[in-house]
Amino acid sequence: MSDPFLSSDDYAERAHQLYNQGLYQEAIRELREAIGLFPYAVELRVGLAYAQLAAEEYAWARACFEQALALDPKHEEALAGLGEALLKLGDRARALRCFDQVLLLGFREDHDLILQIGRALFREGMLRHARGFFEIAAGNHGDSSEAAACLGYAAHRLGDEGTALYWLRRALDLDQTHTEARIYLGNLLYDRGEYEAALFHYEQTDPADHYDELALWRTIELKKSIYRLPGDDPELVAWQRRLGELVSEEDPVDRLLTEIAAIQPDGSIRDPRQLELFGTLLIELQGMQRRPAGDVHRVRTTAGVTYTGTWDEIVLQMKMDDREGARASLVQYMERVARRSRVETGVIIPVTDAESFVRGIAAAGLLKILP
Repeated sequence: MSDPFLSSDDYAERAHQLYNQGLYQEAIRELREAIGLFPYAVELRVGLAYAQLAAEEYAWARACFEQALALDPKHEEALAGLGEALLKLGDRARALRCFDQVLLLGFREDHDLILQIGRALFREGMLRHARGFFEIAAGNHGDSSEAAACLGYAAHRLGDEGTALYWLRRALDLDQTHTEARIYLGNLLYDRGEYEAALFHYEQTDPADHYDELALWRTIELKKSIYRLPGDDPELVAWQRRLGELVSEEDPVDRLLTEIAAIQPDGSIRDPRQLELFGTLLIELQGMQRRPAGDVHRVRTTAGVTYTGTWDEIVLQMKMDDREGARASLVQYMERVARRSRVETGVIIPVTDAESFVRGIAAAGLLKILP
């Protein structure tokens, strides 16, 4: 029941709090009620559209952004949001026109808005366009660690490793506490075979900063190898505890699907502790070498996004591009994809290792492994 004493701003604030808590449907209900009382309040419609976007109701979000723009054709946040919704719906050409209009309206110096557009493009694999917006943000805000880091991520995904290293280091020069950039830089250095440099950056983070198992595994293995630590050394406890937290966050349904996916061809069950033990993570430092060219693979999704790297790196890139996967562990991400695929296609995707996972997605018709 509506409250006659609430203003449109009051409704917007209540909905914003719900949104920040991840309660998107509750925010949507709140904003729909508010729009019934204040039908010409553009900000309410923009807020509703963003809540629908977060809830993955892309068609509804597009319609709501368009309604907001009918009331205010120059509303920059509505234009950016409409572009993001159009990207999700596959209309890339129109999305780019929306983003270009934001620039034409003079919002090049709007740091948050330009980064928002860049990230939307990055998530959809439009890396060169994303890089362009990140360059605008970095050019107008030379003190922005976030803009510098985003430029580093885009450059790395485009294969420009030298530029990626520059911008990631620049991000850390601007903000030593930028843990996402530091972890990314550590992983990049690790992949280059610069193990001591990678460990230096890993050690500047706290285990609680990590929402992905990869850097945790690497930190533990590098500490054991470089410092000659036994597996039960107190120095490793906090890292091992955080790793355990990430790999054990399963509900009963997740556990059942994991067990199904872990069945090997001979009918035996793969040790579930092996789920995260991807490739080089278990190899002692002395035996680590730069990966040969034969270990690099290329895949292309049905949306036209191409990923290149080892099987592990491909899965990490896919997770990075997934809106829901940002703070999920690798296992959680793979299991969510496997559940969705089983519902949509009937195909069971293995989650026992990166290669089986990618090949399973290919078997489900969701991507193609390129020669």
